[in-house]
Amino acid sequence: MSAQIIDGRAVSKTILDEIRSDVATMRDKTGTVPGLVTILVGENPASVSYVTLKVRTALDLGFNEVQENVDPGISEADLLALVERYNRDESIHGILVQLPLPDHIDEKKVIYAIDPDKDVDGFHPVNVGRLMIGGDEVLFPPCTPAGIQELIVRSGVEIEGAEVVVVGRSNIVGKPIANMLLQKGPGANATVTVVHTRTRDLASHCRRADILIVAAGVPGLVKPEWIKPGACVIDVGVNRVGEKVSRKTGKKIAILRGDVDFDAAKEIAGSITPVPGGVGPMTIAMLMKNTLASCRRS
Repeated sequence: MSAQIIDGRAVSKTILDEIRSDVATMRDKTGTVPGLVTILVGENPASVSYVTLKVRTALDLGFNEVQENVDPGISEADLLALVERYNRDESIHGILVQLPLPDHIDEKKVIYAIDPDKDVDGFHPVNVGRLMIGGDEVLFPPCTPAGIQELIVRSGVEIEGAEVVVVGRSNIVGKPIANMLLQKGPGANATVTVVHTRTRDLASHCRRADILIVAAGVPGLVKPEWIKPGACVIDVGVNRVGEKVSRKTGKKIAILRGDVDFDAAKEIAGSITPVPGGVGPMTIAMLMKNTLASCRRS
């Protein structure tokens, strides 16, 4: 029997609908709406596409959205000054600087310059520390891990007491989702193991998992025989493995493949996310949720 497909597009739409309703209520009661600034340096095609989607989503939800497109030659000092201007702007509750930045700009300096109380990406060291402490200290769970947690919870998979294996140790996905799921509280209380591509006998660790989260960036890394029958499999990998021509537009589009052999894995797993259409759509939804939460706190 094939696994339940965890539809990230459908779940993200539900979350965005909830946010839209909350924003309308906030506007009617207080006259305030969440403010989000997106700062894009240069014209990297992937960054332009991603920022455009974020801006469109924010406007659709009723946010006050400010887009700052700046020249790729901007000095580091001028970019830091721009960030500081929005740190002081009380109408802005979230600041997003799209990465990567040009080589002459120190990304760490820019991330560290963002007010931690407006760091809706959750990348500032202060927010990383808050996440580690857990509980009420957490202001902005990083967006992709937060989306993973929402997918698991909303698909009805029991996390409490579950054996969770996270494949990947990045600061953006692996480490934070492991920390989030082992915290005390709802949607957590799991027993978590973090493994990676240097782990000995990686397969044996994966086979123990009730919930297997794969974020290694290696297409097809996890084989179907590595999956425990009935497990929940969250595939975070988005790997470009080629191109094809779109039937609708006639343009070339990327062929994407996850870190899991999806077609084989879905015959073993109890539930699984597809690629694309699984974790990906959740990231922007959680960014908007963090911005709304920041507005409420202010």
